[in-house]
Amino acid sequence: MRVLGIETSCDETAASVVALDGTSAPEILSNIVLSQIEEHAAFGGVVPEIAARAHVEALDGIVEAALADSGVALGDIDAIAATAGPGLVGGLIVGLMTARAIAAAANKPLIAINHLEGHALTARLTDGLDFPYLLLLVSGGHTQIVAVRGVGDYQRWATTIDDALGEAFDKTAKMLGLPYPGGPNVEKTAASGNAARFAFPRPMKGSAQPDFSFSGLKTAVRQAATAIAPLSDEDVADICASFQAAVADALGDRVGRALNRFRQEFPGKADPALVVAGGVAANVTIKATLDKLCAQAGFTFVAPPLKLCTDNAAMIAWAGIERLRAGMAEENAADFVPRSRWPLDSISAPMVGSGRRGAKA
Repeated sequence: MRVLGIETSCDETAASVVALDGTSAPEILSNIVLSQIEEHAAFGGVVPEIAARAHVEALDGIVEAALADSGVALGDIDAIAATAGPGLVGGLIVGLMTARAIAAAANKPLIAINHLEGHALTARLTDGLDFPYLLLLVSGGHTQIVAVRGVGDYQRWATTIDDALGEAFDKTAKMLGLPYPGGPNVEKTAASGNAARFAFPRPMKGSAQPDFSFSGLKTAVRQAATAIAPLSDEDVADICASFQAAVADALGDRVGRALNRFRQEFPGKADPALVVAGGVAANVTIKATLDKLCAQAGFTFVAPPLKLCTDNAAMIAWAGIERLRAGMAEENAADFVPRSRWPLDSISAPMVGSGRRGAKA
């Protein structure tokens, strides 16, 4: 199988070709990602209209480059997979309409992919992980713990009741005068800071339900910064380090409870694994905390390469292959309407709170 994937759900324009031949390991033949960071930096966040226009201008060339790099002609592609949600509707329309046109012109099937499913299945592309496993998705639009039981079989165990973690990083950076994107700059600044200087709260720590909350932590950061303003470089570094330590500690507590639940619900799983995905998965302190937690709990810790943790089209192409293999390709994909909100499971009740208003809530 050879699938062309297209991803335009937020501020990356991406296309990729992924192949699976017989029983051999899958291969990423090409993976082109064009970031829009420069276009949005002046605004301190993603502007939907600017993002959609940038996708329109770049996508055709990105698809051509992905096909050229893969060495596979369009006629030899077995299907086109495109992100159809959740995300910014303008970008989703651009990607899905482009995929629809390519599929129609080349007489290939079109598969509408849930962006979250792309993240959920990436560990099977990179590490050949077997079902079931636990997924921690931490990004600018999501903070979720999901039990991945099979292709199309997901159960959300926890989510944020307010801000996504990546959003909390970005807003903290903005409060402290750090440039966009906030996450990498907070981490870089924290490296020279004193994490013990500020006693920031650990939101939801100790709660039986492993949901997340970051709005209170964000407020504590604002209050601390206001109390000692004007801030020196040392102050900013100490606040970043203390914020990052609080986040890692809170995540460790929340995920630890989910690991215990996984043991209870899948007692026959001999080699349980925790997968972390999303842009925040690049944070070294957070990864070290989760790695240590997994070692103590007897779980394998899996963190795909950063380029496959952040938004990319290889994960969308792979999700297309997974659905083709399982006979689950969308029959109505040609008429599929992009969805700004598209939960992975239909079992978990939606959370009430501002966390549902994010770009990919």
